[in-house]
Amino acid sequence: MVYTELDSTRSGAQADVFTDYSVAGQNTDSAGGENETEYLITNASQYLGYYKTIPELKMAVDAKATWTIGKGFSSNPLTTLALMKIKGFGKDTFNSILENMIREYHIYGDAFAEIIRDGDKLVNIKPLNPANMKIIANSKGLVKRYEQMSGKGKNIKFKKEDILHFCRNRIADEIHGISIIEAVEWIILARNEAMADHKKVLHRNLYPVRIWSLDTDIPSKINTFKAKVAASRKDGEDIFIPKGAVETELASLPNNATMNPIAWIQMLNNYFYQAVGVPQIIIGGSQELTQTAAQIAYLAFEQCIEEEQLFIEEQILNQLNLEINLEFPASLQNNMLSDDRKDGSVEQVANQANKLQPPMMRQ
Repeated sequence: MVYTELDSTRSGAQADVFTDYSVAGQNTDSAGGENETEYLITNASQYLGYYKTIPELKMAVDAKATWTIGKGFSSNPLTTLALMKIKGFGKDTFNSILENMIREYHIYGDAFAEIIRDGDKLVNIKPLNPANMKIIANSKGLVKRYEQMSGKGKNIKFKKEDILHFCRNRIADEIHGISIIEAVEWIILARNEAMADHKKVLHRNLYPVRIWSLDTDIPSKINTFKAKVAASRKDGEDIFIPKGAVETELASLPNNATMNPIAWIQMLNNYFYQAVGVPQIIIGGSQELTQTAAQIAYLAFEQCIEEEQLFIEEQILNQLNLEINLEFPASLQNNMLSDDRKDGSVEQVANQANKLQPPMMRQ
């Protein structure tokens, strides 16, 4: 006889399975105490793979680059004439070079271009591959030079004044920028995994899984039967089996036994565009259902683009000693104020628009 005692009750180990969510701590990639500290974008190929493979990421990055360039640059006649002669790799323009570099620093965190001069005269600006560029800083954290890995065992060295470097979203004393992909990688993976799973479910509606009971255990006969079933499914034709030789049943779940992933996929999609800071209406979406919501989203996006334009303008002045102005494509702020004057709510909209301005620009 087996004796059972309630005192022998033990709890399971679920505490080891379910843990609270946490984020690992990180330190800045700052220059150390050595004479030289180098930084190379080690995940460059992965970042580029995301950009070229994930359509929503590509559209968001392209939208930011296109809107930042806006209607192109304007400047004084001498500067305009000098920049109009810039050809990049031979078919570029100064606007297309800037647009290319904006894409780069969103993808990689940094964008590089070689500054080619003839004496003191600017001759050309040629974009470079960020995956091959090393940033070399001295012990004080100041950029000392750049090196381009040539693949021939010897790097090509550039003086810091010979490289146009856009370092975007730099944190503290880091010597490099931060890719936008780092923050949205989990969303991208979760969304595409859910879409892949749902695709498989849809395929199972057409080709449901069946359990086949065969009147044999000989591997060669089983493989022959499997091939015949596969051919029958592929061709969409009937299959004829001797009675009693095979039994089959559907291996399916009851209706509503699984969760519908559509809402989850849509939520991740919305979350993605919030994370990258591009309203879906900018790229032709209709997430903002009302005109007011769409206008507010557009106006908020406008402030982000104007800040990015300011970043580009300041970097061109700082590194090339050239003053340019990037014009925003189309502002809605004046239209919103005009429309709401008719509704008697101009003061409310003006206050709302003022809140969206950077602190230094608020009235």
